[in-house]
Amino acid sequence: MTTQSRIEWTEMTWNPTVGCTKISPGCKNCYAEVMAKRLRAMNMPGYERGFQLRLMPERLHEPLDRRKPTVYFVNSMSDLFHEKVPAGYVRRVFNVMQQAPQHTFQILTKRAERMAEFCDGINVPQNVWLGVSVEDRKYGVPRIDILRKVNAKVRFLSIEPLLQDLGELDLSGIHWVIVGGESGRKARPIKEEWISSIKRQADARRVAFFFKQWGAWGPDGLKRSKSANGRKLRGRVWDAMPQLA
Repeated sequence: MTTQSRIEWTEMTWNPTVGCTKISPGCKNCYAEVMAKRLRAMNMPGYERGFQLRLMPERLHEPLDRRKPTVYFVNSMSDLFHEKVPAGYVRRVFNVMQQAPQHTFQILTKRAERMAEFCDGINVPQNVWLGVSVEDRKYGVPRIDILRKVNAKVRFLSIEPLLQDLGELDLSGIHWVIVGGESGRKARPIKEEWISSIKRQADARRVAFFFKQWGAWGPDGLKRSKSANGRKLRGRVWDAMPQLA
């Protein structure tokens, strides 16, 4: 099922799989898990088992049915490179994306090793952007080195939720950095100096920088609603996208 997205850096979501399992601190307050529970209560197809991993082959055709060029976030409700998603099924998803060159597909994963293994020796379609989640130093930062080895036209980082100062990052070979704080009642704090450090490094490497949201915590260190904190960093919205030749 493809749906119009409220995620600021994409246009629509496409979920040929749903459900996932937690593997690192960034998963603790997973928005997709919360959403899956709501969708199950609403009797939405695909969520009869809540957030349990499930392949949805009946959705594979959906991007092929849409002619208008669209930016798709692939598996906003799952992780395509989850260890229980068969490699053959991942290939089917990639085949669909290759058959729809009018669209741009953004794939984000916390399972960088499996992504790199799958992409080794294949030609990643030019319209497929590959990214990794980077929430902290221990789990997130090592994924950057793995991503850098993947031959994709666009390699991006989703640094959301940003849980600590990431220190100095090697952004060589990275085209886009998205940063955001955590939302919800149990959201963990974010600090302006952590964000500013990433932006400084992105600017130095000429990497596009996109500030998605403060989340529940504002720049003053106080916890409020997401809508109250908004998207402005140092008085303006930063929403750069990769510049493609």
